[in-house]
Amino acid sequence: MATVSPPCNYTLQLPRDPRSPGIGRATVRTVPAVLGLGEAIPAAELVASELLTNAHQHTKGPYALRIVQLGEPGRFRVAVWDTDPRIPPGFGADGAPVVVPPADGECGRGLHLVRACADSLGVSVLRELGASKGGKLLWAECQWGDLE
Repeated sequence: MATVSPPCNYTLQLPRDPRSPGIGRATVRTVPAVLGLGEAIPAAELVASELLTNAHQHTKGPYALRIVQLGEPGRFRVAVWDTDPRIPPGFGADGAPVVVPPADGECGRGLHLVRACADSLGVSVLRELGASKGGKLLWAECQWGDLE
């Protein structure tokens, strides 16, 4: 009888520490490899790196990395939660213009890289409920590997 593995869901809570984005990147290198999605590592690491670095640079509290294997083979989501409910300009609403940084600019390209790597991306603003700290969840989904 065949065994069906349920989709995996990993969450890593990270303190406000300059080493946390690097720890998150190491986690993103490990999880796809264990799931047999080694080809996904470069794009997933870039997405996580940008989202984690933005959380560290632009928020004052802890943040978390979430890796979710979705129902389709080779498809998963990389998401970062932080305590700040403000949505970064690169995650503009559907149809809203996204400001492109100048070619000679020294910053502002990270979320454009996330857009280039992802099939879809989004943001959810979370309300504070009881012990929940609210904030936002930025996520990117991609399809890596061949569909069989």
